[in-house]
Amino acid sequence: MTLTPAALRAHATARTLPPRTTLQAALDRLGFVQADPIRAPARAQDLILMQRVKGYRAGDLERHYPRLNVEEDIIPNYGFVTRDVQRLLHPRGHRPLRIDQHAPGLTERVLAHVLERGEVHPRDVEAALGRQSVGNYWGGQSSATTSALDALHYRGHLRVTRREGGVRLYAPATHLDALRAAPLSDEVRALGLVHLITNVYAPLPRASLTGLLSLCGYGAPGLTSQLRAALNTALGGTLTEGRVDGVPYIWPAAEAPGDAAPMRGARIVAPFDPLVWDRRRFEHLHGWAYRFEAYTPAAKRTLGYYALPVLHADRAVGWANLSVNAGTLHADVQYRPDVRQTATLTRAVNAELDRYRAFLGAR
Repeated sequence: MTLTPAALRAHATARTLPPRTTLQAALDRLGFVQADPIRAPARAQDLILMQRVKGYRAGDLERHYPRLNVEEDIIPNYGFVTRDVQRLLHPRGHRPLRIDQHAPGLTERVLAHVLERGEVHPRDVEAALGRQSVGNYWGGQSSATTSALDALHYRGHLRVTRREGGVRLYAPATHLDALRAAPLSDEVRALGLVHLITNVYAPLPRASLTGLLSLCGYGAPGLTSQLRAALNTALGGTLTEGRVDGVPYIWPAAEAPGDAAPMRGARIVAPFDPLVWDRRRFEHLHGWAYRFEAYTPAAKRTLGYYALPVLHADRAVGWANLSVNAGTLHADVQYRPDVRQTATLTRAVNAELDRYRAFLGAR
C-alpha cells in the first residue's frame, strides 16, 4: 500500500488523540508529558492533558500529583513520567554538574539535611545552610542550595513530592534505592526508551526519531550508543519503517497507517503536544511551517507569542492565541489562506473554545 500524507496525518491524529479517559490512564498511556511554565492560557502539561482526560481542569495534574503514579523528571525534556518510565532513566551516576564546580561539597550537605528533615521547601534549606548565589545556565544568578536540590533530583537522590505556588518541594527518593543497588541493564533501558519515544511521538520521520534519541543523552547519560543499537534492533521487529513522499517514517509495527477514520470536530493543541511537537513532520504533512515564537522578539513574530495550532479533519488549518482577562476567554483565531471558513469549521472551533472555557473556568 502506498501511504499518502493525508493517510499518515489521519493515523497520527487517531493514535495521538484517542478517546478521553482518566488522568492516571492518560499518564500511563503517554508515559511522558512535557512541562513548560508559560501560561498562555495554561501550562503545557495542562494543555496536553486536557485533550486526553475527561473533564480535565487547568491545574488538575498539580492538585492530584501526590496521589498519582507520576514523577517529575527529564526525558528528553523536563516533564512528568510514570515510575515504570523513570526506571529507565536511573541511576544517572555522578555526572559533574555546574553546582559541583561552584560550591564543592554543597550537594552532600543538602542531601544530609533532606535525609534528616524529610520533605523540604527550598527556602527552608537555604535558611538552614546559608544563602549563597551561583551562576546558572542562563547567565544569571540562582540560589546555590536550590541548585543543589535540583542536582540531587537529577541524580535520583531526591524526588519532587508536590508544589506550593509552583515551587517544588523535595524529599528522599527512596523508591529508587533498590534500582541504584540493582539497575536494569543498559540494553533493557535503551530498548525501553526507544519504545517510549516512539509511542509518544510516532509516526516520526527517521531523522526526527534519531534526533530525539540523541536528546535523551541528558535524561539517560551514557546510553547514546546503546540507543542507536536499540533502534536498529527494534526496526524489523516491534517497529517498522515506510516512506511517504520519499521521506522515511517509523511507527510501531502493530499499527496500520491508512486505516484511521478522519478526526471529528476541531482541536486546539499546545505547541508541545505530541501531535505537533516535531516541526519536520508538521511541515511535511500539513504543508506549512509552524513556529513557537514565545522567545522571538515581538516585532519578528508572525503567529503570536504562544500560538496554538488549530486542527480540523486531521489538518492544521490555522492557529489561535488565547488569553484570559477578568475571567473571560479572549480568542484570536487565524486561518491559513487556503482554508475555506465554512459553517462546519466555525461550529467545530467554537465548540473547542467552549471546552477551553470549561477547562480554564472562564466565561
